[in-house]
Amino acid sequence: MKLCRFQTTEGHARVGLVYEDTSVVDLGAAGVERLEPLLETENLAHHLGRLVNQTQTRYGLRNIKLLPPIERQEVWAAGVTYQRSKTARMEESKFGASAYDKVYEANRPELFFKSVPEKVVAPNDPVGIRKDSAWSVPEPELALVFNSKGRVVGYTIGNDMSSRDIEGENLLYLPQAKIYDRSCALGPFLKIGALEAEARAWTIHLRVQRGTKVVFQGETSVSQIKRRFEELGSYLFKSQRFPHGAVLLTGTGIVPPDNFALQAADVIRISISGIGVLENPVSLV
Repeated sequence: MKLCRFQTTEGHARVGLVYEDTSVVDLGAAGVERLEPLLETENLAHHLGRLVNQTQTRYGLRNIKLLPPIERQEVWAAGVTYQRSKTARMEESKFGASAYDKVYEANRPELFFKSVPEKVVAPNDPVGIRKDSAWSVPEPELALVFNSKGRVVGYTIGNDMSSRDIEGENLLYLPQAKIYDRSCALGPFLKIGALEAEARAWTIHLRVQRGTKVVFQGETSVSQIKRRFEELGSYLFKSQRFPHGAVLLTGTGIVPPDNFALQAADVIRISISGIGVLENPVSLV
């Protein structure tokens, strides 16, 4: 079962239930105006099944604009959760190599703030690469969606855009490498009702296209994430309060080679087998 946020031709933001990845049932007729209160519902999948019977309004996916599947949730990220990510970050920064190695093995994960919701990029809208960076890459990630109680209520696809040369120069530059205009994309759907065991069987695939040529592609499995989802969530919510819930990107296991850098007009396509496809063109910011 999948949810989405979308915009009609009249410009109104709506919440919908995705049907066979081809159409969306508008839940507005059933009284659902916002996604956030819905995610606080106990036994959400059962509740959604009842709501569908209360509405007949349906839109084809080609006839609507998809919005990021969040509203007021902050977006955070976990780093160095894959062995491949640890290796790459040690290679890019001799200055911080030991820090990346230690955090992979440590009890406490690396967590950092990524984006306020109003800056999150929607499917098919452009993500950004910094003009002052020569080495920008996409980071395809499974995103955990938590409600205000700290419970995982769904999953979506995230792109944690990163300026590797800025981060590699000095660990203290991490916010500049990670947090800038159009540096985070989420979507297209919010997968509901899947347990962690199911999610860990999903495959993540990344493809970068430049004109008619595929200039990079790679694949990994969610099963390669070292830390359990519950563990990541427990650290995110320690001494923190998220009254609207939160989204946590879980790290990347797909790292392009050192001679690869994104260019303006590239198209990034990220797919996760249990969720769908998040596609965004690239622009300079």
